[in-house]
Amino acid sequence: MANKLTAARAAVAAALVGALALTGCASGAASSEAPESTEPAVLRWAALIPAHWDPVVQGSGFSFNLTALAYASLTEIDEEGNAAPGLAESWEYNDAGDAVTFHLRDGLEFQDGEPVDAEAVKLYLERAKTQENSALFGDLTSIDSVTADTELDVTVHLTQVDHQIPLLLGRRTAQITSPKAAEDPAKLDQWPVGAGPFTVVEYVPESHIYFEKNDDYWDAENIHIDRVELSAAPEPSTLVASISTGVYDFSYGLAAAQYDAAVEAGLDVAQHPVYSAANISLNTNKAPFDDPAVVDAVRHAIDRDEFLDKVTFGKGYTTTQPFPEGYIAYDEESADLWPYDPEKSREILADAGYEPGEIVVDFVVSAESVSNEIVQSQLAAIGITANIKVAPDWAGPFFAKDLTLSSYGTTGRESPVQTLTAHFGADGPLNLSSPSVPEGFEEAIAVARETPLDDPAYAENLRKATRLGLQSGALIFTVGNPTLIVKSPKVSDLPQIPGQIHLTGVTIEP
Repeated sequence: MANKLTAARAAVAAALVGALALTGCASGAASSEAPESTEPAVLRWAALIPAHWDPVVQGSGFSFNLTALAYASLTEIDEEGNAAPGLAESWEYNDAGDAVTFHLRDGLEFQDGEPVDAEAVKLYLERAKTQENSALFGDLTSIDSVTADTELDVTVHLTQVDHQIPLLLGRRTAQITSPKAAEDPAKLDQWPVGAGPFTVVEYVPESHIYFEKNDDYWDAENIHIDRVELSAAPEPSTLVASISTGVYDFSYGLAAAQYDAAVEAGLDVAQHPVYSAANISLNTNKAPFDDPAVVDAVRHAIDRDEFLDKVTFGKGYTTTQPFPEGYIAYDEESADLWPYDPEKSREILADAGYEPGEIVVDFVVSAESVSNEIVQSQLAAIGITANIKVAPDWAGPFFAKDLTLSSYGTTGRESPVQTLTAHFGADGPLNLSSPSVPEGFEEAIAVARETPLDDPAYAENLRKATRLGLQSGALIFTVGNPTLIVKSPKVSDLPQIPGQIHLTGVTIEP
């Protein structure tokens, strides 16, 4: 695709790289003084209400931006994607590079009065690794053990040299829960208790959850919103009208089809920097995808430009990998893998002995969408019947690797190595074909982990791991979906933290 980059893709990729090049950090870049007013500042946020509020169970999908209202994470990232202080104000590695000690801020408490200390971090990480329904265990495989050395010093001992840990233990994987609340995981999953910027005061599942400012949050002086009212988002077609009339003030994930309507209504619309990519997921442990010929046929059957036009309305970019062009782990050599050639796909299937229409497979997805219909249509064009089956509880069988064909969209991770292992690793939650891994991938990932982030070889080691990971038959990437934020003009601009929604420094006009 590199030699046939569309104008839309080039523009979006350039904008994204520009956004990632901004300076600043989560705690300071957007800091501003709150407007003087006697009225409380209330943000009415329309969103998909998560079913789970325990970050260990919820996992690292985009909903971590909602759980982050209640929880603070061990580390953060800045606008360049570098690790930045969170609950931990600093950290250092040992000389061998196989242990990192985090130094926590003094005097912090969870919202139930329990201390934020080394023991709380230790218990959280152990729970994330061992709890039966943990969605994070696959992201923590390089952690061997955790020790609480002092009240405020916690050391993460590793199974290997791994310089990614400060990036890994950010919002997606280390939103630290109150150890007292975590004694009842089922209750915690429905009523979050953390040390984040806001405290839950009311929750009606599938309807709304309301928060009030937590004055004990470590960066409370830069939180200028007094109350967040998170409510179930309306239908995409009515979201613009709902914000225009003041029912809501803010939402992320505006449908690309509604972009022009939002602009015409006088609302602020911005493309938030993300590391996102949509993909088609194949289970190569199940027929028909246990036949490499079928996998190759599907690879050449995918017309990414159709996804760009009909799914993102030109607001995204076509991609063959989980990273945007210009990102440190993006591999130029893999930019044109398996180009669109449906005639070649049909030839591959015929040579392998398949008659047109012989292959029939269930295509299990979480919801009806144009994207899934495109997949169905493009496979039909090469003689494969994909029967779409909508399963709202799709995530359970997906993560259990029980599905044969599915689709998934990811916002990426702060750590590029974590992104790669999540997609291609033996325990990767996004690897529908696990424990299968591409040949050489684990060795390349080990090298990338062992490379300090400031080492001149770091970028090339990452790209080699990307190159090998993309040999997996489990994932076919299609487009990078932009995260469109729509808001009332009375809400100030958000910090440009890649893939994350931060309210730090955000103000609301009376």
